[in-house]
Amino acid sequence: MKVPELVTERMVLRELRASDAEAVAGIFADPEMSKWLGADLSNREAAFVNVYSRISGDYPDGMGHFLFTVDGAAVGIGHLRPSAELPGDLPEIGWFVGRAHWGSGLAREAAEALLRHAFDDLALPTVWALVHPENTGSLKLSERLGFLDVGERFAYGATHRVQLVQRPQMTGLHHVELWVGDLDHARDTFGWLLTELGFRQHQLWENGISWRLGPTYIVAERSPALSGDAHDRMLPGLNHLALHAGDRASVDRLTEQSREHGWRLMFGDRHPHAGGEHHYAAYLENADGFQVELVATPVQA
Repeated sequence: MKVPELVTERMVLRELRASDAEAVAGIFADPEMSKWLGADLSNREAAFVNVYSRISGDYPDGMGHFLFTVDGAAVGIGHLRPSAELPGDLPEIGWFVGRAHWGSGLAREAAEALLRHAFDDLALPTVWALVHPENTGSLKLSERLGFLDVGERFAYGATHRVQLVQRPQMTGLHHVELWVGDLDHARDTFGWLLTELGFRQHQLWENGISWRLGPTYIVAERSPALSGDAHDRMLPGLNHLALHAGDRASVDRLTEQSREHGWRLMFGDRHPHAGGEHHYAAYLENADGFQVELVATPVQA
């Protein structure tokens, strides 16, 4: 696995590389970025040394340092790796987003992606953070992320608040398995749609494929035990998949693009309220008769 690429609604978190040193130096050129660090990374040479020290570490598979990017541009860095500042090499998370993006929600989006990876992919039982007590912004964010404050510790040359968050109890939907007559068509139609919704390919074998988002995954399989090739959603069994699709603009975008990826809009005369006056959703069907419902986040009154 090494350091994986993590994709969110607005960002790509990828492995930090030596070639990123210039971009990282640009982020930390603002002295305000180094306010809570033990080193002043507004010094370009210090920023370069910091990057090289980060990438030189030997970490367990799936852990290490990440560059946060938006449309290919670096906006921050983060880490998920064993801590040299906590006993027993406990897994520590950290995030830094450029000052130009403060208040945009990107720090939370990146931190949530790192935590999903920690809990869902690496199955870590806990993740720890060390936050400077005067860094109120990060303390508020860690609280929103579910971290608990368990005391203080001298780390990175100063006193820090010690925060921890535990892996959520696994409840709810584990996975859905669809038996399909045409695996290639399912791979094309569901693969595009689920990837757009933030899923990533999870498994691939001769007779099937799956896509995963957090602890839940969806399988398309042409099983050797299949008794027929045609899916009929009107028979007892699965009628359709209903998927969270973001805000209304996201539902509209996916609906428009879906035509080019093997889907057709159902109930067009009642779209986007075919499910009711206060329910904003798109109902799509592919050529194999599988239906999905893309549900928009409710608008808060």
